Amino acid sequence: MNIFSFLITSFIIILIPGTGVTYTISTGITKGKRASIFAALGCTLGIIPHLCVSIALSSFIMKMNSESFLILKLIGALYLLYLSIGMIRSKTSFELTNGDSEEKVSKIIRSGILINLLNPKLTLFFFSFLPQYAKSTSGNYMTECLFYGFAFMFLTLLVFIGYGLLAGITNKFFINSPKRISSIQKIFGIIFIVFAIQLAFSSI
Repeated sequence: MNIFSFLITSFIIILIPGTGVTYTISTGITKGKRASIFAALGCTLGIIPHLCVSIALSSFIMKMNSESFLILKLIGALYLLYLSIGMIRSKTSFELTNGDSEEKVSKIIRSGILINLLNPKLTLFFFSFLPQYAKSTSGNYMTECLFYGFAFMFLTLLVFIGYGLLAGITNKFFINSPKRISSIQKIFGIIFIVFAIQLAFSSI
């Protein structure tokens, strides 16, 4: 399989809505286009540990550490529930992110990182996906995996930024209506609850 088929397949996979996409879109709607870029960056950075683990460990070792998978999975589910409750209970009105507010930027990036970092299914995804393109018989197997993995990350960043910017365009519709922004926050909160339940009850 070549890089072209890899990019096409990756693009289709990344387009499928998940926690990262949902977080980026919700950030774009509630905080604007600039904030959505940082959300996309955070979600992309959260992929790195999963990529490294999937390359360094075999599927056999991963199965041997099923208890670790369970613990990480439950932590991830609890974090998604924490985010969802915060969205649903939020009473604050919309505030456009100030470009000078470094604390808000760091919080957006940190949340994005944790959303993907605490999702162990990403490691399993790379376990099953990358070997289809990297040649296991090649002496450069790990190098090829890293190449494909970082290509996937770069494409993820571009797609997520696209999602976020499109969502950010709609924030003018919400900016003067606290009721609208409150409603959209609750909707995304419910979506995160669904993701949390799916993650908690998913199998290896």
